[in-house]
Amino acid sequence: MKTLVLIPARFDSSRLPGKPLKNDTGYPLIQHVYEQAKKSKLANDIVVATDDERIKKIVNSFGGNCEMTSTSHESGSDRIAEVVRKLSDEYDVIVNVQGDEPELEPEAIDLVTRIQYQTSPFMSTLACKFPAGIQAGTGTPLDPACVKVVLGKKLANVSSDTEAYKAIYFSRSVVPYPRENGGIPVRNEDFFMHIGIYAYSKDSLLAFTDLEKSRLESLEQLEQLRVIENHLGLHVGIVEHAMPGVDTPADYQAFVKRQQGTII
Repeated sequence: MKTLVLIPARFDSSRLPGKPLKNDTGYPLIQHVYEQAKKSKLANDIVVATDDERIKKIVNSFGGNCEMTSTSHESGSDRIAEVVRKLSDEYDVIVNVQGDEPELEPEAIDLVTRIQYQTSPFMSTLACKFPAGIQAGTGTPLDPACVKVVLGKKLANVSSDTEAYKAIYFSRSVVPYPRENGGIPVRNEDFFMHIGIYAYSKDSLLAFTDLEKSRLESLEQLEQLRVIENHLGLHVGIVEHAMPGVDTPADYQAFVKRQQGTII
């Protein structure tokens, strides 16, 4: 099995401009992401896909591989697809690791890679149970920024130490809807939070980006719904927990404090 990890990274983030180059930890954010990916046991090659020469310069400065892409892409999937079309090497699995996930555990990369390789769906991704405790606000099922995934049948054709399911739906709303409690979850851990890492074959990645943006995808602003709406297979591996990504200035400062060993 030969695996390529691609990290899409753009400079013009609306909520945190210049995010990949933020370096309050002493290292640019994109380097943290790259170094985490390097710890994966199954990643053969790692490439950053960017539309900005400043990002390419930084990646090259720490010895990373980087490919320039068009500035017109609407999603990370479109950006990495451009890179895949240009590469001469062939890969069994291509993994899309978001450029703002500096604490993504390398085991997560290995898990989504194994699921894609072993079960051969159109696409694979990950999820975890919501943490128990707080019932409302950030990081709970009621938070629209935390995408919920509804799981179907458990997969049998995976290794015995792997828990994976077919995906039924993804939503920013609370799904399944807890009707008997007025829409308020009784137990957070009864709901699954989507983790934004994807694995594909080369053919499925290119086919995905060739599909038109779907109606549900447009409503929820979730590109994985393009797979669901087109009746294509999407498998979900389960991990114990997920470290937060970096979307806002507050997210970044929280990450910096964790890197410094400060308790948040």
